[in-house]
Amino acid sequence: MAALIRSPRALALILLVASAATILTFLGYEHIGGYEPCALCLRERIPYYIALPLAAVTLAAAFVKAPPPLLALLFGLLTLLMLVSAWLGIYHAGVEWHFWEGPATCGATSGPSSAGSMLNSLQAGHVGPSCDEAVWRFLGLSFAGWNVLASAFLFVVAFLGIKASARKA
Repeated sequence: MAALIRSPRALALILLVASAATILTFLGYEHIGGYEPCALCLRERIPYYIALPLAAVTLAAAFVKAPPPLLALLFGLLTLLMLVSAWLGIYHAGVEWHFWEGPATCGATSGPSSAGSMLNSLQAGHVGPSCDEAVWRFLGLSFAGWNVLASAFLFVVAFLGIKASARKA
C-alpha cells in the first residue's frame, strides 16, 4: 500500500479511473435511471469533465517520466479541481438541507403562474428540477453528498500525487 501512494503512475491511474467512475455513475443515474439533474448537479460535473483529460495527461506524463515539477503541477491542478468539486457539492448539499438559498437559476419549486411565465421560462432555457430537493438519497446522502465524498477522496489522491512527484525530484 505504501508503494502505491508513492507512485505517481498509480496515483494518476487512480485519479483517472475514479473520476471516470464518478461521472459515469452520475450519467448512468441520469440516462438509465431517469433522474433529471438540476442546475447545480450539472455544475458539479464540470470539474470532472476537466479532470478526466487532465488525469489522462498526468498519467501519460508519469509514464514518460516527465520532470517532477511538471508532474507536481499536473497533480496540483487536479487537487484544485477536486477542491472546487467538493465545494460545489457542499454548497449543493447545503441548499438541499435548506441551510442557505440556492441560485435563482435552480428551477422553481412550483409550476408557472401563467402561460406567459411558462413561455418566458421556455425561452430562457430548460428549467430542471429544483436544486433544494434531493431526488435520491442513499445512507442519508444525496448525489451532492456523495460527490463531496468522491471529491474529497480524489483531492487526497491528487495531493499525494504532488508529494510523490516531489520525492522523484
